[in-house]
Amino acid sequence: MKTLTRYIGREVLAAILLIFAALIMLFAFFDLIAELGEVGKASYTLSTAFLYVGLQLPSRMYELFPVAALIGTLFAISQLVSNSEYTVMRASGASLLQVTWALVRVGIPLALVTFLAGEFVAPPAERIARQVRAQAKGDTATITAQQFQSGFWFKQDLTVVNIRGVLADMTLVGVRLYQFDNDLRLTTIRVAESGNFAGDGVWKLANVSTTELGSGEAKLTRQDTWAWDTVLRPSLLTVFQVAPEKLELGTLWENMRVLGSGSQKTSRFEIAFWNKLFFPAAVIVMMVLALPFSYFQRRSGGVGFRIFVGTMLGLAFFLVGRLFSNLGILNDWSPLFSAVFPLAMFVAVTAALLWRLERR
Repeated sequence: MKTLTRYIGREVLAAILLIFAALIMLFAFFDLIAELGEVGKASYTLSTAFLYVGLQLPSRMYELFPVAALIGTLFAISQLVSNSEYTVMRASGASLLQVTWALVRVGIPLALVTFLAGEFVAPPAERIARQVRAQAKGDTATITAQQFQSGFWFKQDLTVVNIRGVLADMTLVGVRLYQFDNDLRLTTIRVAESGNFAGDGVWKLANVSTTELGSGEAKLTRQDTWAWDTVLRPSLLTVFQVAPEKLELGTLWENMRVLGSGSQKTSRFEIAFWNKLFFPAAVIVMMVLALPFSYFQRRSGGVGFRIFVGTMLGLAFFLVGRLFSNLGILNDWSPLFSAVFPLAMFVAVTAALLWRLERR
């Protein structure tokens, strides 16, 4: 049985890597075509476009791995079925559970690689890609994941903060601090042109105008610099450059903690956090899901038809996941439910199909 397990694993792994490479090249080609329209603007050259697309590859790899696992497994098992190898395996005493375990043994290290890529490789590469693109195009502040059109808002104790934008080097632009007293009356408005992180939780704000609201009068003062001590860290501002779905678990957790302490909504960050944890398991689920769909007779369609089925299944998984993430944010569903339900649904479908296949 060990020889059989190794043989199935080798065939499936080779097919997955082949499909994965094909998908990566295809999507990289599409990304490059999309970037060609920007070439020539400011200092955005063709080499910069190639660099930007290359830096986005880790994110593409992370997103495409479950789909590649599904199509690759579907292709490999279909080949075994078409060559009657699968029939010989079953006739020789190999159970469906043993074949499934052969797939899971390959899927576990692939899921681990997916998690490591999504946690340690894709997020920094995505940030560098955004910075390269923004600097080459001369953008002063590229906000790709802002909460509102007016910028980023958060609350700390009795202070409400608004940041209009963030530069590629994490310099704050257009900082406004609204200070309230214990009776929630506005007492101070502080406006800064820019701000840079000085370390130890302190931001050095430049060109600061402070308006103190007293009883019946307002006092305006100006300062070249002002030290702002806050819980805000540069890592929390990565949402300005990279969508929460592409951030590290630590950064997501920090955003949830800080925004939650100010009674702000953290649904998107929580859903992204749980999605990040459970997404690698989708690699294993997709591989097992391919098993019942690959067991067709020749008259039911060839390899091309099976690859089409796999592509549609992968697309369905992707769309259902996105749908529940957005519905969870809009309807205030439990973040854990919004992240896990699509995966649980596909697990249930897989179990039902395997049970039906075994009964046949």
